[in-house]
Amino acid sequence: MKKSWRFAGLLVLILVGGILVNAWASLGEARITRKELKDFPAQIGAWHQTGSDQQFDSQTLSVLRASDYLMRDYRTASGSVANFYVGYYASQRDGATYHSPLNCLPGSGWIMSEPGSIRIAPEGRPSFDANKYVIENGGQKDLLVYWYQGRGRAVASEYWGKVYTVLDSVRRRRSDGAMVRVTIPVWKSKAAALEAAADLAAHASTALPEFIPD
Repeated sequence: MKKSWRFAGLLVLILVGGILVNAWASLGEARITRKELKDFPAQIGAWHQTGSDQQFDSQTLSVLRASDYLMRDYRTASGSVANFYVGYYASQRDGATYHSPLNCLPGSGWIMSEPGSIRIAPEGRPSFDANKYVIENGGQKDLLVYWYQGRGRAVASEYWGKVYTVLDSVRRRRSDGAMVRVTIPVWKSKAAALEAAADLAAHASTALPEFIPD
């Protein structure tokens, strides 16, 4: 008798679970209002846009699978230059998701060294850790800083970014998010490049919630 009750209870749990999963799937993702990245400010702090936004070719876009993206150069009056990239995904349920530089850059011939983290302190928002690397390809040496942002969080860890995506997909019906990357040429010193990258990252992250909603 006990076994039959246990079986019945287990069957009810499976049925209820199936109903909940199907109901959750049928609801789809929550509708999020955001600005397109092409409208990202041309000036953030001391940084001013230089040149036009860069566009990817169709082959790159088919691999990237981003819903929206921005690739833009910035410059300061003192001569610091930077490349700023954001790859935004409106949904990650269907397998489209941000590509880690740890996978993409080595495959493009870049050597990554001196891994570490840097604290980004945007005005009016919580500070967060971002990844940093020195990257080299041929005679070019850059400082790379990147992080994952979305749904009110900015994290360095791709693992935790995925965990939060799963949790928010269930709790908030949202899996939208982005990878944000700042690249600074190492001209004077790595310390100077790191300071410039942290400054651009801090100013950019205060503007990003309109484009990568909290």
